[in-house]
Amino acid sequence: MKKLLAPVEKIENKILNIRGKSVMLDRDLAALYGVEVRALNQAVKRNPERFPSNFMFQLCKEEWEILRSQIVIFKNDGRKFLPYAFTEQGVAMLSSVLKSKRAIVINIEIMNTFVAVRQYVLKTQNDERMSARLGVVEKALLQYMEKNDKRVDDVIAALNSMMKAENKKELKKIGFVP
Repeated sequence: MKKLLAPVEKIENKILNIRGKSVMLDRDLAALYGVEVRALNQAVKRNPERFPSNFMFQLCKEEWEILRSQIVIFKNDGRKFLPYAFTEQGVAMLSSVLKSKRAIVINIEIMNTFVAVRQYVLKTQNDERMSARLGVVEKALLQYMEKNDKRVDDVIAALNSMMKAENKKELKKIGFVP
């Protein structure tokens, strides 16, 4: 039997950040599902109530131009219409309008990849926050040590000067003096 699952890395590379949301473009989803972009968009347009604006949106011309300038593959796309971007919820909803076994299997892989990417981002943000906190603690500790080192140095200097003064004093002779 032919393997239907797409590698996670292949899916991860298709997740873009547009308008502050993690999305996948209609062309990438169509390729993963094994359907034409036209067929995917047609299935979506037949079920508009399933795809509110927080599930899917059409890129504006400026967004598309920026993407095309950043990603060489898009330059020769030959599209007549601006692409649609699907959020994680929109991708989940696609499985209800694309009714093939491949769509179900691929949809599961895409959902798992979205979760993995989200967990990675959260972990990275937490690591950055922890590093920043550790940096603040380290700085405070160094400042504290510098202050206390100065105090210790002052005490040692005072003890040294006392010892020198004591060494300079003549010791009284004890015992019988003729």
